[in-house]
Order: sequence, then C-alpha cells, then structure tokens
Amino acid sequence: MSSEQIRDYLNTYDQLAQALEGLTEEQLQWKAAPASWSVTEVLAHLADHSIVVSFRIRDILAGTEVQLPAFHQDAWVSGQHSNSGQAADSLELFRSLLHYNGLLFNRLSAGEWEKSGINFKGEVVSVTDIVRSFTAHVQTHLAQIERIKQGAAVFH
Repeated sequence: MSSEQIRDYLNTYDQLAQALEGLTEEQLQWKAAPASWSVTEVLAHLADHSIVVSFRIRDILAGTEVQLPAFHQDAWVSGQHSNSGQAADSLELFRSLLHYNGLLFNRLSAGEWEKSGINFKGEVVSVTDIVRSFTAHVQTHLAQIERIKQGAAVFH
C-alpha cells in the first residue's frame, strides 16, 4: 500500500469534519424519512464500520482462517439509538481509530499488506483491499451527507 493511499485513508476524518462544519444539532439529526439516516446516524455507522474494519485487519494479520465477520448496519444504527447520540462522539471515535490504524499501517511490511482473509461474501480480500474499500466507502457516505444537508436545508 502506498503512502498516498494511507494518507487518503487518514484524510477521511478531515473530510468528514469539513462536511459537518456549521451544522446545528437539529440539522445533524434531521431525517428525510423515518427509514432514512440522519447525518448523526451516518457518522455512527462510519464509527461502527471502522471498528469492524479494524477487527478484520487485525484478524487477518493474526492469520485467521475463519470467515471475516459481517455486520448489519441498519440494525446496528437503530439498535444503539444512534440519532439520540452526539455526532461529535462518533466522529471522535472515528478519528481515534484512524490514528491507531495509521500507526499500525506504518509498521506493516509489503507482505503483510497482501495477507488475506475470506470476507462475508466468500471472497478473498487482502489488508490492502480492505483499506482501499473503507476509504471508498467513506467517500460514498460523504456524498450521502451532502444529500442529507441539502434536504435539511429545504425544510429549515
């Protein structure tokens, strides 16, 4: 994995923080529909996803031979009443995990980046694949946050 790709991964926190600038608590918790996510819920999901990805990476590095765990994102978000939480708390957890993972990434050899496991779909994925996928996943949710912000602006 290149230093640029690691930088892109680490930069996701700054991108999220910038996307939240100036939003009120009401805007952070606004939902277009009951089944839609608010910005606060998107952030809780990204914090959850970061926890899961951190585990998957460590499990691969430890040489696991079991299938890497999936998680049910909607059930996790609703089950922990994410919209009643604080966006800043989810963002801080996200930042902390990025930092901690970044320290790990700087210790990995080229061979360790290519270590792999079996994802929940039965596909072989390397540590590199997981980090790239996570970075792209955050980009998808940054676009979602922008759509939510536009919807919230119409109703406020």
